[in-house]
Amino acid sequence: MKILVTGGTGYIGKRLIPMLINDGHTVVCAVRDLARADKTYIEDSHIQLIEADFLEPETLKNIPNDIDVAFYLIHSMSNISNDFEILEARCALNFKNYIETTNADQVIYLGGITNENVLSKHLRSRKRVEKILASNIYALTIFKAGIIVGSGSSSFEIIRDLVEKLPFMITPKWLHTKTQPLAIRDLLAFLSKAPGNIQVYNQSFDIFGPEILTYKDMLLQFAQVRGLKRYIVTVPVMTPKLSSYWLYFVTSTSYKLATSLVDSMGIQIVGKPSNINSLLSVQPIPYKEAVTLAFEKIEQNSIVSSWKDSMVSGRLSNQIHKYVNVPKYGCFKDYKQRTVIDEEKTINKIWSIGGNTGWYFGNTLWKLRGYVDKLVGGIGLRRGRTSPTDLDVGDALDFWRVIFADKKEKKLLLYAEMKLPGEAWLEFKIEDGMLKQTATFRPRGLAGRLYWYSVLPFHGLIFKGMINKLTN
Repeated sequence: MKILVTGGTGYIGKRLIPMLINDGHTVVCAVRDLARADKTYIEDSHIQLIEADFLEPETLKNIPNDIDVAFYLIHSMSNISNDFEILEARCALNFKNYIETTNADQVIYLGGITNENVLSKHLRSRKRVEKILASNIYALTIFKAGIIVGSGSSSFEIIRDLVEKLPFMITPKWLHTKTQPLAIRDLLAFLSKAPGNIQVYNQSFDIFGPEILTYKDMLLQFAQVRGLKRYIVTVPVMTPKLSSYWLYFVTSTSYKLATSLVDSMGIQIVGKPSNINSLLSVQPIPYKEAVTLAFEKIEQNSIVSSWKDSMVSGRLSNQIHKYVNVPKYGCFKDYKQRTVIDEEKTINKIWSIGGNTGWYFGNTLWKLRGYVDKLVGGIGLRRGRTSPTDLDVGDALDFWRVIFADKKEKKLLLYAEMKLPGEAWLEFKIEDGMLKQTATFRPRGLAGRLYWYSVLPFHGLIFKGMINKLTN
């Protein structure tokens, strides 16, 4: 079958596409920005890459008419827009209107479990999208899941941060909220077995793991898997705002994602039983087993996708290509170059920069800058990087975003996502046997200019030391 996958650069989409290919399907991968598409997609004859923004109906003409099935995996945890629910509804309506003009017989939508009378803003929006996608032209299959457990998922990484950093936790009362966590492998099994299966046409299924756990249970079981002893005390005095700050400062999450999570974590997420497990021959695994499998992926450095690489984890818009052309005028620059002794060694060092490797020189100062950024509402250094050695366009790299990465061209370009009175780029390029390292800052007003001059002495020290280490 020919299957359209929207949200192809997202956490679920990047994992689902290879499974569909392995099952013999042809995939049409729709992305907002082709620059963010996985490089392997370009080389795969079974994948057709198209650029489409479902908030802009005129771009949807790029979707081929001869698709058989379409996955709707578009959603966000961002609170950046006051019109969030309106935008999600418009996006779903544009999708529906266009898909109805194609040959698609089935649309598969992944939403959230919404069985409570009172829902969070985001669960309310998911439920609204379900209703919008209903059609008399195609069959709609709805899967509704709760907490997803897998390497790189936001819930997994947040719980990991809490458990591994805090031996003793004073926590909000919402840790007693019940949920049914589902392993990412089981979620993908449900999704990949649904295309063309008439038994799930025009049906809605809650999909969930075999246990009902509280968030406190999940923290303690996670600690058991990691061989750690943890103590948790819940208090009733933490307001949603305080809870958001607690997650923000202790974990690698952004503040806007923390507020969205807190908004949802007070809502019980327990699914309604159905025959979907037997229908698709999927037997979900327990939470502790899911955590164990996630760590196996981490230890093998085989994390396929991470929430940190989604745009909601930073402050950059989806159109990455807009930032590739570094401005030349009205900017401050720190330019350095050194002769490269071993080109391959230097490139490998550049592609391993940040995360656990650090920045090769002045790591204490880099960490200090990360702490300062966190204090003023930025993302800090805690995002790290998804892979210790590979970088792709769109990847998060500490408080940077990868804008361009091409080993053949021997060039890496990063865009700063820390809080700044301006915009900043950091470029590494090997040319004519020289490593050319350029830090560019475009100030915003007087504050931007004062900022540049205040950090100039540190830049001189850090950037000089960094390029020396990279070329040694």
